[in-house]
Amino acid sequence: MHRLKIFTFLTVSFLLVSNGIAQQKILLSKAKIHVGNGKVINQGLVGIDGEEIVLVENALTFTYDKTAWDTIIDLKGQELYPGFIAPNSTLGLTEVDAVRATRDFNEVGVFNPHVRSQIAFNAESEINTTVKTNGVLYTQTTPQGGIISGTSSLMKLEAWNWEDATLKKDDGIHLNWPSTTKGGGWWAEPAPKKINDKYTEDVIKIRNFFEAALAYSESDDLYDARFEAMRAVFTGTKRVYFHANELRALTDIIDFKREFSIQYPVIIGGYEAYKIADQLIDAEIPIIIKGGHTLPTNEDDPVDLPYRLPALLQEAGILFCIQNSGRMETMNTRNIPFLAGTAMAYGLSEEQAISAVSLNTAKIMGVDQIAGSIEVGKKATLFASKGSALDMRTNELTLGMIHGKFIQLTNLQTKLYEKYKEKYKSK
Repeated sequence: MHRLKIFTFLTVSFLLVSNGIAQQKILLSKAKIHVGNGKVINQGLVGIDGEEIVLVENALTFTYDKTAWDTIIDLKGQELYPGFIAPNSTLGLTEVDAVRATRDFNEVGVFNPHVRSQIAFNAESEINTTVKTNGVLYTQTTPQGGIISGTSSLMKLEAWNWEDATLKKDDGIHLNWPSTTKGGGWWAEPAPKKINDKYTEDVIKIRNFFEAALAYSESDDLYDARFEAMRAVFTGTKRVYFHANELRALTDIIDFKREFSIQYPVIIGGYEAYKIADQLIDAEIPIIIKGGHTLPTNEDDPVDLPYRLPALLQEAGILFCIQNSGRMETMNTRNIPFLAGTAMAYGLSEEQAISAVSLNTAKIMGVDQIAGSIEVGKKATLFASKGSALDMRTNELTLGMIHGKFIQLTNLQTKLYEKYKEKYKSK
């Protein structure tokens, strides 16, 4: 006899920890679905078979056979989202910023395209658990330092080890483009910024390295680990992530991209990208922009410019997503949803803000065929929240999945909260 299991969100926590239930075909019912591509289904159905989404329909108009599903979970009154993605992150590469032994993201050397963050990813990081409970389920684990820091990979945040965690390995190299200025900053006021006299010299070093790597890629006579890692850049299977913010740097990157026929360039930062939107669109360069919880960079910038940048890029038609690099970026990865919420308060619509931390990110990284939205054929990486996931007051997850598997929604903080809630309840 077919035994159908129907659960409400109050019993989902049992599902997450039970080893006695073998979920194969699961139906998530009646949630408000934020698809991730701009569409919303107010009362939707999401069917999951193994790792994949096999059904996305409107519950009010679609008739289905209940016996076709092993488990039905009633999420009425809740909101369902695709798993959010944290790009350009040291998550999984560091545990305690103040303890050097746990910081595995900065290698010795200047040009290190052969350094692979994938194999250094710590699937058992305690920080990962705090990030998942806010809906961030993928991360682009990214090295730092030098001119070319290394090669990033896209990872799942629940896995047995780095092999199991890998969604896309070696997706691109990270190049720290030199700054055109030096000095300045709020801590140095009133000292103004100065021109970086070594800018041209530093760009020439990058160009020389790329010329040598291009020549190497056209020959099989020698073996060099650094140049071997660059080969896929010229064949069009690996991205180049240019870390840059200033206007001149951005325009020079556009020229550099054309000079070396880089097929998949991406700019990380792009603070002044809105000023040259047409050129970036013509060059097909997307932006991974820093979230708005920061101060303006230039002395004469509007005070709210960092908060409005996502809306400016959206209005200009540039493909962009949101990241949170900066001080304490690993632990602050959990704030990715709230950076999107801030962008929503400064001009983005709710669905545009959701796309900026889900489908847009997947498109930029080349994994939008399997991740980034709740659509048929994609991996079942999603979560349900009692309220808006972009608001820290209402982001309260009741269910989470990565590739069709339920994930734990507890961390050290939630455990301590429950522990001391019981302690003081008795008094």
